[in-house]
Amino acid sequence: MIAPTRQHIFPDTIEALTGVRFFLALGVVFFHYQLFWVLPADAAPLLNRARLGVDIFFILSGFILTHVYLTGDTTPSYWRFISARFARIYPAHFIILIGVLALTLGAGLVGVRIDHANFSTFDFLTSLFLVHAWFPTQHMANWNGPSWSLSAEWFVYLAFPAFAWIAMRWREKPLLIIGLAIAAFAALDFVYQTLFGSILTEAQENLGILLVVPEFIYGIGLYFSGQKINLNRLQASIFAFGMTVILLTAMHFHTDDRLVVGIAGPFVLSLGLLAKSGQRSFLSHKWIQFGGEASFALYLVHMPILMVWRNVIQKWFELEKTYRMGWPEVAILLTLTLIAAGLIHIWFEQPSRLWLRGLFSRKPASMKLPDTAPLGDSKG
Repeated sequence: MIAPTRQHIFPDTIEALTGVRFFLALGVVFFHYQLFWVLPADAAPLLNRARLGVDIFFILSGFILTHVYLTGDTTPSYWRFISARFARIYPAHFIILIGVLALTLGAGLVGVRIDHANFSTFDFLTSLFLVHAWFPTQHMANWNGPSWSLSAEWFVYLAFPAFAWIAMRWREKPLLIIGLAIAAFAALDFVYQTLFGSILTEAQENLGILLVVPEFIYGIGLYFSGQKINLNRLQASIFAFGMTVILLTAMHFHTDDRLVVGIAGPFVLSLGLLAKSGQRSFLSHKWIQFGGEASFALYLVHMPILMVWRNVIQKWFELEKTYRMGWPEVAILLTLTLIAAGLIHIWFEQPSRLWLRGLFSRKPASMKLPDTAPLGDSKG
């Protein structure tokens, strides 16, 4: 099938959004690190809120998948879309999950005690098939906690025709799409609080799909809004800098999670407009771009490495499970994690993605999205 004609005015690769993915993933890494390091939890409020980087990823996913798939007069085949997304997200998830399985099964051989109640067969299977954020649950599956967001994203991919319908129907009225996202978020937040007693941004493995839906729609509306906005390089730079300061300030001063998510939308838009204006920044540096491309592997692998590291250190030095990591230990752990993520990206994620896309391209692409109808990435 011939790809739809591109009519958008954003550059094909939005470098600022690729680069920021690295810092969003790094923020999630530090959020988990700060639960175990020597400073008290309230000593770094910005890092304590860095978990909301996942929400920004959901918004960014809606923005980028609109950019890649929904800017022409027609939409791509459903097979083309879903096979590309599977090839994009599943290889790294699979290899890391299998790695955690091997570590769990082999822990006893090196004298590390594992509570197998936290690593059940059922949780493994739901993680394997990426459905562990689709249903109510009272606990986190410990096979790889961060993968709950991948499960939520997979739900969006499977339901993409519905989102594509909204996008194509109201693309000329982006504020209506944004309004729909806000209304859906408010309604789902009310339902979630009623059922579980916590706000929607805390919906992770416990029905995390409710969180991703309005945030993904928010990203769609922001993209079409950005098509209607033209800023010169100075204006775009000021907008991007201002939104970055506002977002970080809101996170630092314990602003309500839901308001932070709202602010994250203009932040993502500002980076898109920065690229649209032709203004480059440090986010366009080749190493930051590589970090952005490898951010998916970083996001998925950091918790298994943290788990193994703490178990090994605890056994070797006969420490309590509650021991706190010092700064040299954090630095070494982070270095090893960054190297591992880079190697997984280069040696496994990229080759597997290309192989799967080649394999899927041999299949018929007859299932088409309706004409009236991605932790997102900047290239699809």
